[in-house]
Amino acid sequence: MSSLSSLKCEACQAGAPKVTEEELPKLLAEIPEWNIEVRDGIMQLERVYSFKNFKQALAFTNSVGEIAEEVFHHPSILTEWGKVTVTWWTHKIKGLHKNDFIMAAKTDELLV
Repeated sequence: MSSLSSLKCEACQAGAPKVTEEELPKLLAEIPEWNIEVRDGIMQLERVYSFKNFKQALAFTNSVGEIAEEVFHHPSILTEWGKVTVTWWTHKIKGLHKNDFIMAAKTDELLV
């Protein structure tokens, strides 16, 4: 269990600080299954989860949706047969905020 998962997301406004290059290695070490992807110049956290069938993938997708709604911070979710791709980033700052790492850790905990 990552210590990040015990933290709470803070309200994030436009202009909030992005995670720095110095902070990235420490934060990524807490969520080792996640990868950094850059799309349209925006750094994002992404992980692909595998499941035995579509029903399990859909149930996981719904669980991710529930934790996202609790904090009003929503990922991109692609649900397919046997897999779910979850991508976190903060739209307001067009990049990664600590909230994204917190939510990635909370997403991982849904598998426990």
